[in-house]
Amino acid sequence: MNDTVLFERYDWTVEEEDAGERIDKFITLQNEDWSRSQVQGWIKEERITVNGQPVKSNYKLSVDDEISLRIPPPKEMNIRPEPMELDIVFEDSDVVVVNKPRGLVVHPAPGHYSGTLVNGLLAHCKDLSGINGVLRPGIVHRIDKDTSGLLMIAKNDKAHVSLAEQLKEHSVTRKYIALVHGVIPHEMGTIDAPIGRDPKNRQQMAVVFENSKPAVTHFVVLDRFKEFTLVELKLETGRTHQIRVHMKYIGYPLAGDPKYGPKNTLELDGQALHAKTLGFTHPRTGERLEFEAELPQELQTVIKRLKDY
Repeated sequence: MNDTVLFERYDWTVEEEDAGERIDKFITLQNEDWSRSQVQGWIKEERITVNGQPVKSNYKLSVDDEISLRIPPPKEMNIRPEPMELDIVFEDSDVVVVNKPRGLVVHPAPGHYSGTLVNGLLAHCKDLSGINGVLRPGIVHRIDKDTSGLLMIAKNDKAHVSLAEQLKEHSVTRKYIALVHGVIPHEMGTIDAPIGRDPKNRQQMAVVFENSKPAVTHFVVLDRFKEFTLVELKLETGRTHQIRVHMKYIGYPLAGDPKYGPKNTLELDGQALHAKTLGFTHPRTGERLEFEAELPQELQTVIKRLKDY
């Protein structure tokens, strides 16, 4: 049979900036839905090759190495409920609002069918909307694996349609707190720059002016430190990696961001980004609801150190 039917395939050519990197770390950074242990499992199963040959997890990359990854399809597309501790901020018969911790993937994807927020939600409540299919039941919008904070989940299709329409009309309030590199001199600003696939790296997004979608981010400076700035950002649109791409574009990339920021940064496991505020109109009652979630302790500790310094 044809491998392209049986396997999801990914290919990379190593650039100079990644030479010397361990292969397991390199591949983990290519997709935020993949964990390091999962990648190491694929290496043991010889699903990852370099220049056509299997390697070990500690293999150090060289310039122009050709890397291939083949992920087999799941044995079944039935996503299983998995009990997990969830921080439920609000719940009724139509909507669930969850405060997602850093490190938790929102929904299953090729090569990652368990241990996600969706698996936990299926164990918590039996009814989730089916509009987005079997892999993303109830998911109206998502935040990245290493971004913490608030998400709204639809329990039925009617609620899903309403919440999705509010996102489309930009009537959902979404405010984030981020710690960025550099000292932003002005108090506030708006970034209006379209986002699409980076033509130089298809695993990343970038500000591009062809094959892109409009993207608008507003920001306000909350605090300044010696080499960093704490900002509040409000999304007008919701493009993939929007805040991370926009802040890099204006020269203030997020601290700890392995994909869009400098490699040597604060000791953070992923980007310093938290979805603090979420507001929307309830799909059944028409009541305006707004919720807030405290910064995770790890980020609070980093900010305190910067202040003390």
